[in-house]
Amino acid sequence: MASPYVYHGADVSYFSGKVRPALPHKSLWYREVTPAMKEIVGKTGVAFIPVLVTPEGEAWQDTSTILDNLEVAHPEPPLYPRTPVQRIVAYLIELYADEVGVLPAMHYRWSFEESEAKARVDFALGSGNLEAASAFADRMVQGKNMLGVSEKTGPAIEAHLRDLLDALCAHFEQHRFLLGDAMSLADCGLMGPFYGHLFRDAVPQRLLLQTAFRVCCWIDRMNRPPLRQDGWLADDALPETLAPVLRVMADGVPLLLRAVEEIEAWIDDNPGEAPPRGIGLFGAPFRDTELTMMCRPYTLWMVQRSLDAFADLDEAERASVNGALAGTGFEPLLALEPRHRLGKRDNELIIEQ
Repeated sequence: MASPYVYHGADVSYFSGKVRPALPHKSLWYREVTPAMKEIVGKTGVAFIPVLVTPEGEAWQDTSTILDNLEVAHPEPPLYPRTPVQRIVAYLIELYADEVGVLPAMHYRWSFEESEAKARVDFALGSGNLEAASAFADRMVQGKNMLGVSEKTGPAIEAHLRDLLDALCAHFEQHRFLLGDAMSLADCGLMGPFYGHLFRDAVPQRLLLQTAFRVCCWIDRMNRPPLRQDGWLADDALPETLAPVLRVMADGVPLLLRAVEEIEAWIDDNPGEAPPRGIGLFGAPFRDTELTMMCRPYTLWMVQRSLDAFADLDEAERASVNGALAGTGFEPLLALEPRHRLGKRDNELIIEQ
């Protein structure tokens, strides 16, 4: 008898929410289990969740890699648009969700006593060990400072989320998913910050339930995908209601550009060295404030995903993408030409050039 996929994830986990909807969307047989960290480290070499173990026993780590692999193994129904504009937009929303969405997610979890108290209990539900969970939470409280979340930056982060919720509500009044009437990589990416943190943490959950009902409906729809999905908009079109969403998400573009500058400078100064997970603090603008945050080389790896997809297009297709994104604020990102390139070996980043 065949074996199911085994998903090592957790409701409280940011990135577990990104992969989970893809499994029922593709009608896969799977079991979700409390993460077995000893098994995860043994199979992947790193202690991060989520991890998806295939029926053949192969362990996939990193949510972008997991979704890439699922798309290859189970191409229907697709998650990755095959037309240029929708495809690039899906990658850009995934990039926003992974690299910028962490700001409101961490702020609303760890800057409010009520949210923090609930998160400490949520961390312990799988293990039953409140003491160990609280010690882990202590590290997360300190970690938010490394992400630029502080009393000074809190108002800008909150204003960003309010604007994003307003734009998303207007969009979901017209469309069931971000690109139309079918789930995509874009939706999966956005579920990272929106389910595990914003929809389940005490303070932002109240904010969403009281002010963003349509977003709450989308979250529920993502976790229980409808059997019938009629597809993305025809002719590679973007919903008109998506443009305001993208403009708010582009608040994070200056941050991404500055991060790439810092990463490339570090690679210049450290030729041949394997990049660590963090390479020091840097400053970046965000709305009307300045963030001071840890620079993570992984950001360049994520930026590359969008740039690689864009580079794979022909000249006419790139022109279509540029036209569709004109005025959103994402133009400088797609114009980026990094000097260096990061790859992966055994789930760790390496410098390829």
